[in-house]
Amino acid sequence: MIIEKIEEKLQNVLESCGYELPAKIIPSNRKDLCDYQFDGSFSYAKVLHKSPIEISESIVEMWGSIYKDDPDFKKIEAVKPGFINFTLSDKFINETLNKMNEEPKFGIKMPKKETIVIDYGGPNIAKPLHVGHLRSAIVGESIKRILEYFDYNVISDVHLGDYGLQIGQVIYGLKQENIVLEDITIEILDRIYPEMSALCKSDEKIKEECAQITKELQDGNQEYQEYFEKIKEVSLKDIKRIYDYLDVHFDYWFGEADSYKYIPKLTEELENKKLLKLSEGAKIIDVKKDTDELEIPPLIYQKQNGAYLYGTTDLATIYQRMNDYHPNKILYVTDLRQALHFKQVFRVCEKLGYTKETSFEHLGFGTVNGSDGKPYKTRAGSAPKLDTLFKETKEAFLASNPKNDAMDESDLDILVNAIIKFADLQNNREKDYIFDINKFSTVIGKTGPYILYTYLRINSILEKEQYIITCLDNQIYNETDRELRIKLLELENTLKYSLDTRLPSVLANYLYEICVNMNAFYEKNHINNLEDRNKKENWLLLLTLANKILKEMLELLSIKIPKKM
Repeated sequence: MIIEKIEEKLQNVLESCGYELPAKIIPSNRKDLCDYQFDGSFSYAKVLHKSPIEISESIVEMWGSIYKDDPDFKKIEAVKPGFINFTLSDKFINETLNKMNEEPKFGIKMPKKETIVIDYGGPNIAKPLHVGHLRSAIVGESIKRILEYFDYNVISDVHLGDYGLQIGQVIYGLKQENIVLEDITIEILDRIYPEMSALCKSDEKIKEECAQITKELQDGNQEYQEYFEKIKEVSLKDIKRIYDYLDVHFDYWFGEADSYKYIPKLTEELENKKLLKLSEGAKIIDVKKDTDELEIPPLIYQKQNGAYLYGTTDLATIYQRMNDYHPNKILYVTDLRQALHFKQVFRVCEKLGYTKETSFEHLGFGTVNGSDGKPYKTRAGSAPKLDTLFKETKEAFLASNPKNDAMDESDLDILVNAIIKFADLQNNREKDYIFDINKFSTVIGKTGPYILYTYLRINSILEKEQYIITCLDNQIYNETDRELRIKLLELENTLKYSLDTRLPSVLANYLYEICVNMNAFYEKNHINNLEDRNKKENWLLLLTLANKILKEMLELLSIKIPKKM
């Protein structure tokens, strides 16, 4: 809203100067000097054989001749070595904040409506969720909610890993122990899954037997199908329980198994385009390009024994999505280590012509590490189950904040979610991060509890005080007041950047900055004892808007607000 308006005017000025420069404005990181800056003069200096400051001064001069006494700005000046500094007028700041307060979604302009499929979560069935499953669920849910906020038609699919080698291993283990279908529990699956996985690594013969079970399951073996259905039923019940706790939800719970009915039609399409090749008895699709700097191996479509692989089921799932949803985009939120796999899959889609109507994005993420910089583990050396992580996080929060012992259990669960989610989402998803359970459980610093405490602190003031005004007047009373208002103005730009980059971290960090400004404002300005009624009501309205923004944006991070803490 703000940046767009400044850039429109700047574009007119640049064209009037005859400068072929993009009108790109950035928020200033020195709020004591100005609110926004233009630094395009530096890149244009060599072209014109002038100094950057000369170019900036000519732009400011032209601005003054076109927009005489511009009411939107308190000051526009060229400063050495060549920046143009823009300082907004109090009137313009408050008029914009009033529009944000009055209009739905703070007056943010919505892009052209598109259909977007987002694939995240992706747990394997037959084992409880552990810390390694966190990021896909948390990051994916936030990206989905940001897309929905901008009115995209979003279709979410968990895409279960339910038809790979691990199913053959688990069925083999169940049969070896003569465990009948009705006796299968999540505890039994939790024990058998790692035991069989380890056994297959040490015994090639058993691994081959498990692979054969998987192949026969895929071919329709009735006994194995019954085992599969029971394993899936037990697993899904536990997976949905955990996702409900995390407030993570999907439109569809499809898995690899659901894609098998599309493989014949996909195979026919691939054969018609002569994309399938035989290599040592297996069917492959060559995806390398002459421009590749690194070798990109072919995608293995079907193994020599006739079994299908992960790449095949992903392509079959894309076939289904293209035909059922006709999406403009398909997004995948998975571990960065799957980057090569998705490059292969997307290149097959390109050969099939799918990319003419649909774009594909792999939104990779790093790992959750412990204080040693290695993937987060329990003392026993294994990745903690999410139930264990939730319990330990709750204990850490209560240890850091003993006065919260009497909190409702539902509020404590909200705090656990906030701790875990904000610890993750404040980091660029592409980076690994260290999860320090004690650090992130405090109400001090860059943590989920700090954000929620700020909201509740301000809300307690608003509940006690009354105001009747509906619009801010044209005054700004001091520096902390102005800093808060300027920060609120950055909402649209922040949200759009978070949307375009698929980085919830941009939004999470913005919320932390708002809270820093809100707390500084609260400490500096003693609203409760203020006698100046006009000032008091303006500040109460300002804080109402700030808390409204906090609440709506926390929802996009899938963080709820407790009743008290």
